[in-house]
Amino acid sequence: MPTLASADPAPSPSPSASAAPGSDVPPSAVEDFSYPNAAKIQQVKGIKLIKGDGHIMLADCDASAQQIKVLTVKSSTANQQGAYCFKATAKNGYLTLELPRVFALETDDHPISARLTPQGNQQAPATTVSVDKNGYQSVGEGVAGGAPAVLVEIRVTG
Repeated sequence: MPTLASADPAPSPSPSASAAPGSDVPPSAVEDFSYPNAAKIQQVKGIKLIKGDGHIMLADCDASAQQIKVLTVKSSTANQQGAYCFKATAKNGYLTLELPRVFALETDDHPISARLTPQGNQQAPATTVSVDKNGYQSVGEGVAGGAPAVLVEIRVTG
């Protein structure tokens, strides 16, 4: 009976192909959700971006764009601008940050919720405000008798 020669099947990638030499465990691919280039952005723009899910990104303010706009008291000593704009790329998302002296929030195409803490007292309870789609909300010292507030989180809610 004739014998058929068989070719080896196509090699399959070995589990340790991308692991460290001598290791049978693949390298870890854990995402910590840190905001990319946060240190440089803080130095240049005066805003501390901490982490998020990538669905809310800092953007240049543009009157024609659909954006979330955060109004602050401008400070040349802290290199803080008077307005910061964000682009939401999904119906849900979050961004944690530290932005002092926020006095108003404005939205275009997405409703948001925002958490704020009293400036100078990060241990005090945070307050959460909601801003409807195409809405405007005074916060912190933008409210009659209001104290300076630090924006610590933005969430797109729809």
